[in-house]
Amino acid sequence: MVFYFKTRPEAGDYTIFMGLDKYENEELIKYGFIEDIWFHVDKMSSAHVYLRLQKGQTIDDIGEGLLEDCAQLVKANSIQGNKVNNIDVVYTPWSNLKKTPSMDVGQVGFHNSKMVRTVRVEKRINEIINRLNKTKVERKPDLKAEKEAVYAAEKAERKQQLREKILVYTGMVLNMDILTGGSMKAKVILIDLILATLAYGLYRYAIEHGYPYRL
Repeated sequence: MVFYFKTRPEAGDYTIFMGLDKYENEELIKYGFIEDIWFHVDKMSSAHVYLRLQKGQTIDDIGEGLLEDCAQLVKANSIQGNKVNNIDVVYTPWSNLKKTPSMDVGQVGFHNSKMVRTVRVEKRINEIINRLNKTKVERKPDLKAEKEAVYAAEKAERKQQLREKILVYTGMVLNMDILTGGSMKAKVILIDLILATLAYGLYRYAIEHGYPYRL
């Protein structure tokens, strides 16, 4: 079960979500998106809360109000953290989450500690928690299928862009006698290099977004 919340209207159209338990957290870690930002109470047990940003946005685009909503929600969903004041909440991009075979279910580390940010939460603000809870929706999504569907659509779009680039670059090479000396063999080699470069770009995109790479 995954719980979904809507942020304050003035912050924009954003969704906050969290898993029911550590097993659900494991699925969220595995099938996250590049736009997801992960939140957790520092040095305490708490829910894993995620904020899904808009396409093209980064952690630097999180406004003060949006950050406060996420920090308050993760504090409220920490048994220990909810009882005390002046706690720290850490947050980082989903892509920075590190999972190794030796870790327990739901446990996570970081690839780069410098990408982890901290925000201090002085106290619980019931007004914020009550507002978020009024928007709460429970769903049991197929996280794997959702990610694969998004990947399939993005893959199709990028492959179309790749085809268009291939046509443009191939036409340019076939008419490029200065670099090739008019040699068809040299032109074929140059085209192969261009194709390899474009394919590598597709590969890097898949890896960076946590997708399996298949042409």
